[in-house]
Amino acid sequence: MTVRIDRVVTRGGDRGETSLGDGLRVRKDSLRIEAIGAVDEGNAALGLLGEAVAEDAARAELVRRLQNDLFDLGADLAVPEEDGKPRIRIQERQVQALEEAIEARNRGLPPLQSFVLPGGSKVAATAHLARAIVRRAERRVVGLAAAEPLNPALVRYLNRLSDLLFVMAREDNEKSGKTVLWKPGA
Repeated sequence: MTVRIDRVVTRGGDRGETSLGDGLRVRKDSLRIEAIGAVDEGNAALGLLGEAVAEDAARAELVRRLQNDLFDLGADLAVPEEDGKPRIRIQERQVQALEEAIEARNRGLPPLQSFVLPGGSKVAATAHLARAIVRRAERRVVGLAAAEPLNPALVRYLNRLSDLLFVMAREDNEKSGKTVLWKPGA
C-alpha cells in the first residue's frame, strides 16, 4: 500500500474538524480523534526511545517495528467501518510478537522485590515515558471501545506494548545497575 501526501496545509481542520480515513468529518475532540492522538504521542515517544538505543541495532530495529505497528494501529482507528475494501488492521500476530519479545527479554531479569520507579538510566527513563504515554493511548482506546465497536486486538496490542516497554526499561537498568525501587513511606 502506498501513501501519497501532496499538501500538509489543507485548512480543512480550521473549524475544529478533521477527516477520518473513510472521508467522514468528525470533531477534533471526538473520542476517536483523542485515541488517534494519544497513539501518535506514544509513537513520538518511541521515536525518542529509538534514538536513545540507536547504538544497539537490534533494539533500534525493534523500536522501529513498534513504531510501524503504531502507525498500523492508528490506521485501524482512522477507518471505523468496513465497506468491503481491504483495510489495515492490527492483527493477533502483532500482539503475539509482543508477547514473545516480552518473554524473551524478561527471562534474564531477576524477580521484582518492589515497584520500580520510572528512571534509572536515560534509556530506561525514555522507555518509562513511552510506556506511560502508551497507557494513556490504551485508556483512550478503551473509552472509544465502550462507545463504538472496535477491533479487539487494539487494546491487547497497547496493553502488551506498555508491558514490553516496562521490561525494556528494567532490562536497561539491570545492565547499567541503575534500577530505582520504590521504598514505601521513604
